[in-house]
Amino acid sequence: NTLSNSGLCQCGGVQELHDSVATGDYFGAAIVTQWDSQQHSSEYPTDAFGELEFAGAGRRQSHFLRLSCDTPPQVIYTLMTEHWGLPSPNLVVSVVGGEGHEKIKPWVRDILRKGLVRAAQSTGAWILTGGLKEGVSRCVGEAVKDHGAAASTVSQKKVTVIGVTSWGLVHNRQQLVNAQGSFPARYHVQNTANDTYCLDNTCQAFLLVDNGSIGQRGGETVFQLNLEDYISHQRTGIWGSGSIEIPVICMLISGETRMLERIDTSLKKATPWLVLAGSGKAADFITDLSAMVFSPTPPAANGEAGKSVSAEFCDWVCEKARKHFPAEDELEKLVNTAMSIYQRRDLITVFHGEQEGSDDFDTILLKALVRASKRLTSMASEYTEELKLAVAWNRVDIAKAELFNGDIQWKYEDLEDSMTDALINNKPQFVRLFCDNGLNILNYLTNNRLESLYRSLSDSLLAYILLQRRLSERQSLAGSQLSVDRAAPGAMETFHMEVNTGASAKDLSLFEVSRLLQDLLGDVCEPFYYGALGLDPRMGTRRALKQVNKLLQGECIYSNQCCLSPWAALFIWAVLQNRTEMAIYFWEMAGESVLSALGACKILRELSKLENDSENKLAMKQLAQRFEKLANDVFGECYQSSESLSFTLLIRKSPVWGGATCLEMATAADARLFFSHDGVQSLLSEIWWGDMERSTKVWKLILSFLMPPLIYTNLISFRLVFPYLLFVTIKPHACFSCSEEDMEELKTLKEKLKDSMQTNSKRPFIVSRWRQFWYAPVTSFLGNVLMYFLFLCLFAYVLLVDFKSPPPDGPSTLELVLYFWVFTLVCEEIRQTSLGGSLFLLQRMKKYIQDDWNKCDLTAILLFLLALICRMFPWSFNLGRAVMAIDYMVFTLRLIHIFAIHKQLGPKIIILGKMVKDVFFFLFFLGVWLMAYGVAHQALLFSYDPRSKWIFRRVFYRPYLHIFGQINIHEMDADKLEERTCTYNHSEIDAGAEPCLSTYANWLVVILLVIYLLFTNIVLVNLLIAMFSHTFSKVQEHSDIYWKFQRYNLIVEYHYRPCLAPPFIIFSHLHILIKRHIRQIPSAKSQHFAMELQGRKASRLNTWEAVQKENLLSAQNKQQRESDTSRLQRTSVKVDSVLKQLAEIRDHDRRLRLLETQLNYCCSALSWMTDAMCQSNVITTNQPPPLHKGNSKFVGHPMNILSTKSSFFLTIAIYNNQ
Repeated sequence: NTLSNSGLCQCGGVQELHDSVATGDYFGAAIVTQWDSQQHSSEYPTDAFGELEFAGAGRRQSHFLRLSCDTPPQVIYTLMTEHWGLPSPNLVVSVVGGEGHEKIKPWVRDILRKGLVRAAQSTGAWILTGGLKEGVSRCVGEAVKDHGAAASTVSQKKVTVIGVTSWGLVHNRQQLVNAQGSFPARYHVQNTANDTYCLDNTCQAFLLVDNGSIGQRGGETVFQLNLEDYISHQRTGIWGSGSIEIPVICMLISGETRMLERIDTSLKKATPWLVLAGSGKAADFITDLSAMVFSPTPPAANGEAGKSVSAEFCDWVCEKARKHFPAEDELEKLVNTAMSIYQRRDLITVFHGEQEGSDDFDTILLKALVRASKRLTSMASEYTEELKLAVAWNRVDIAKAELFNGDIQWKYEDLEDSMTDALINNKPQFVRLFCDNGLNILNYLTNNRLESLYRSLSDSLLAYILLQRRLSERQSLAGSQLSVDRAAPGAMETFHMEVNTGASAKDLSLFEVSRLLQDLLGDVCEPFYYGALGLDPRMGTRRALKQVNKLLQGECIYSNQCCLSPWAALFIWAVLQNRTEMAIYFWEMAGESVLSALGACKILRELSKLENDSENKLAMKQLAQRFEKLANDVFGECYQSSESLSFTLLIRKSPVWGGATCLEMATAADARLFFSHDGVQSLLSEIWWGDMERSTKVWKLILSFLMPPLIYTNLISFRLVFPYLLFVTIKPHACFSCSEEDMEELKTLKEKLKDSMQTNSKRPFIVSRWRQFWYAPVTSFLGNVLMYFLFLCLFAYVLLVDFKSPPPDGPSTLELVLYFWVFTLVCEEIRQTSLGGSLFLLQRMKKYIQDDWNKCDLTAILLFLLALICRMFPWSFNLGRAVMAIDYMVFTLRLIHIFAIHKQLGPKIIILGKMVKDVFFFLFFLGVWLMAYGVAHQALLFSYDPRSKWIFRRVFYRPYLHIFGQINIHEMDADKLEERTCTYNHSEIDAGAEPCLSTYANWLVVILLVIYLLFTNIVLVNLLIAMFSHTFSKVQEHSDIYWKFQRYNLIVEYHYRPCLAPPFIIFSHLHILIKRHIRQIPSAKSQHFAMELQGRKASRLNTWEAVQKENLLSAQNKQQRESDTSRLQRTSVKVDSVLKQLAEIRDHDRRLRLLETQLNYCCSALSWMTDAMCQSNVITTNQPPPLHKGNSKFVGHPMNILSTKSSFFLTIAIYNNQ
């Protein structure tokens, strides 16, 4: 440093600390007079990075990084968003100025606290500050801290503050140096109230820019400019899916002349600025500069006019510079900078915060950015840009107040991009707002756009991972080498696999979505979107994969087609992402409310089983429970409106949900609350009793079953035959829109009813009454129960009395009858397996095996077949008889399922099943104690006993019997040992002799016995009792719900079961074979649980359901408005409005007082001039001066004030003319 004699380099460091390379003749013969960072500094790998913990300031840690001033900004932005986990910003506010020990005015602090920080939280913005405890940076940190303390912890969204400062300016920076990284680095802050160069602990991240200087400002300016410019070219939203680029705005508070160069450079990159007028030097200078108007030619124009204006401009700038910067010497440079700033003054917005206050500061930011965007994009509409910013910030209140107040006529094209942005970035309030203001969802949602919505899913979502798995399967089948390069080996088996989102996401199609929904919903409904893809629902998976690959390789015609059910498609899309508010809104807009809610419940519960994150799992379960309650509430409203229509609603096949019904979806979703509804149980009772009255006594059924002629008497009452299909008929007095067409349809339905009655009347009374009794599910159930008891009696008699030896002596006649009976049971199980509709054989078998009682039946049949084979041979006869005895136990336990229909026994069976699970936990603990005690007991009593049978018996069997009190004390207590023949010789023991007991540690055996019995009989048994009590109390509270849900499965089973019981069921099987498969006659019973409605019937039912849903939502909204929370919120809004009005009144009062002061001065001056004129000879008049009474009243009235000021200026004008 040739300009300094202090031993310091121009970089600010001591010359002695520099390397020899820097101080030697490294630069040759060149004479260095000015230090330059790029030429006179070297780059090395960073030695300060990691996490920062402020000593004494809590456990919250911040990220930090020391970087070079020319580091690429994209590297740092990626580091902050992907590795540090900072949320992507919707806005970036860079606060500059106010450095050092400059005093910040109180109203500026108020703007930062109530305006900037609140706006940053509401918009999801980043705040870039100096990061030090000095000047404006310290004020921003205090504002963030105050806001965090005042905001509620539930609704609080963290304000992201990033400190960008020069490395050489940081106090105690050596504490951060660690070449391996600090995790964390403890940083000690100076405990002082004055401004220091210590780091501010309110920042989430610190970017410490090193340009080689020490103790000098401005080293971070170039990097910060590049970072702001890079962020301004990134798009908002998830993966940059937003409709606009991230807006960046700089906020100037006070500042020195160095800030002018910063502003000029930033304006050249088209970055808008917000200047706080009155905050300090540079801000006031920019305020005056932007307010000054030079006409007719701007300063940069050519010609004489431009030169004159430039001269005038230079004079004006010099004058203002001397005013705001008295110590500035380089006025020429400042004038050039000011002229460059003036050329881009359209990007500058001046905010008079002292007069306007901090309210609606976010609106001020919005207006400033819109003003800047108008200058940059002349073709863009002002309102469209403002709307995109409001969507990016998620400020629906601004949109309602400024853009959707009725003054602007929005077009579909204006809302399309913003709608996509709102959908992808989870802004349901904007989605609702757009749909209410002109956006037609039918035209908006095409298949291509629906695919793009699925492609925009976050890679951390479970649904995205599952979709990528299905995509990999399709691409692997097609032999795509690209998919092989993307996926690492074993990625298919890994649940959370890593995916190249930039390439793989573009290949997602509706076929992957369909397969995912098929995995989640199972066989309840047909595959989704197969119609749009041109696929057959009955097509196999591999064949469908090949056809889809062929379709996607060519021109996708389906992409531009509109989605047939847009609201349902968006609803499923929102449910897969577990977006509560968005899903609820789409559910409100979609049709088939009950089925849609149950479908969402099924999807969410299946996803929760696959989710690993506990918070997401809990959120999915809660949302599923909420949709189940919505389905229950809507159906309750429907049931109160019309019982017959509500029954039709339960069994109607939905074309939107792949032919599923509400009952089937509720069963798959395990919606027990829905099944407990009285309307569902009423329908099940109707089906259970068939054409008989529901009040029929059980003893009458048994009597009629034993003596069939009694069914032709009045012992059992039967209802009028009413076809189930005509439930959809609407009574004339209940029709809410009875037009002429509706009346004609009612007449048609009545004619159908008459024809049906005539058809039934053609049958003889004997046949019709016989069918009414025997075809009822309750009769089938009763017959199966009675015949099953007879089967068990026959089985027991054969097993105990008539089980003869192998052929030729056996089997006996009764045993052959038993074999035939079991054969009919096997035929019935085969028939149940075939009940799968359009499912393939493997899918039907999988569905059959999923039921626990079917597993029990299969086990019993397999054991019976094994016993039958074994008993036919002499060498395995005893084994066959033993297996047959075990099989009898299995058949007997099958009775438990039969009594599940009973209202008292049904819940107890559920409790028993839950207790069996508790027993397994108990057995685990018991096994540990058995093993521990048994081995120690055997080792202490017998020093040598290699017999394996006796070891197993003494280690496990005897300790188990000790629990129940069977203790052989004569073998354990040395004082009570009995004399017996035994030996200690190992050879004799190996030969089979009885080993002698060891008495060496007999006292220890007794102690272990006492401890073992203490834990098993007292601790473990009482633990088991407590577990049983907990299970019983938990299930007993919801026993009615459990029983009603289990009752449905039993009713469905016996509804589709033939009327005859085994072994006579073989005749029913032959009848079904001939009627269904040979004559191809469909079953009338299938329409009891599934009904297809088309045309006007389906439309009327959907409209009626939608009306009931609207009634429910209106009632819930009314109840919510009347709640205490809503009242408090409305009161809070009113109080805020009153406080705002009071603030305005105080401001008006202050202005009136100021005006009154000025008026008093004017009156005094006018009085003085009047006296002076009267005493002079300038004006001669014969009249005395006028007198005014009530001067104070005159002064206080605003109209008098105006008249007085007008009189004053008029008098001045007259005096000047004279």
